[in-house]
Amino acid sequence: MPASTSVKLNTGAEMPTVGLGTWKSKPGAVEHAVEFALKNGYKSIDTAAAYQNEAEVGLGIKNSGVARESFFLTTKLDNPDHLIAEEALEKSLKNLGTTYLDLWLMHWPAPMTAGSVDPVKTIDWLDTWKSMSKLYKAHPEKLRAIGVSNFSVKYLERLLEAQKQDPENILIPAVNQIELHPSCPQQDVVDFCRERGIVVTAYSPLGSDNSPLLENEIVKKIAAKHNVQPANVLISLQANRPGVVVLPKSVTNSRILSNATIIDLTQEEIDELHTIDKTQHFRACHPSWTGWGSLGFPDCLDADKE
Repeated sequence: MPASTSVKLNTGAEMPTVGLGTWKSKPGAVEHAVEFALKNGYKSIDTAAAYQNEAEVGLGIKNSGVARESFFLTTKLDNPDHLIAEEALEKSLKNLGTTYLDLWLMHWPAPMTAGSVDPVKTIDWLDTWKSMSKLYKAHPEKLRAIGVSNFSVKYLERLLEAQKQDPENILIPAVNQIELHPSCPQQDVVDFCRERGIVVTAYSPLGSDNSPLLENEIVKKIAAKHNVQPANVLISLQANRPGVVVLPKSVTNSRILSNATIIDLTQEEIDELHTIDKTQHFRACHPSWTGWGSLGFPDCLDADKE
């Protein structure tokens, strides 16, 4: 399966297949990473209000000298801001030093108190999505596309059913950003999104920091065959899945450069990588931290009993 270089959103816009992720990238390091990535060919940057580094990402963009229209910028609505979406959007735009976002995501369908300490069960995330849809329609100069993140099939089904009932006020998401790697392939979500024209963004493609996947024998074997690093195989796996884009993250120059090397994988190699999940399943970011249980993910249902 040849890897893509970009995918088309349901808005008609093209989203680059490989972008720089900034989760856990701290102020002081992240601005340099963003600047270096943009100066060295990256065309997509992903951040979030919850990462508390939007201002630094904005500084990296400014310092790069790269024209704003030449790259794709994504940020996300934080869990405590579900009732104040418009205010949160304006704050993100200001922090990033930009007049518009290429993509604005609901970070989690999990409204929470300030500081994301506790769940707020009196707020319905679907009402938040209606607010985001309204803002998108009212402000095309500020929002080029909207989407969701950490949505299971169950939650997507609810959103799309509501959209059918009220297509004027509820939009179909352009993107669903989820954790994707060989130990968490989430094929059910990928297939559901693909069938409905929703692009999937893969976060934590390596399985996050110090991932055991980098030492996995299958990953190492395929890396040796292609003469690349194990990380390249894991990133390329997502880029070889139709309708999927991927966000490797690093604040190290050499890794930022090497992570951009995407290889074409055979279907046999893709299938072999996806067998890892049978014996080594894990999530780097389990939804239970939100206090909202499994959020409908089949491998997280134990959280509903807690």
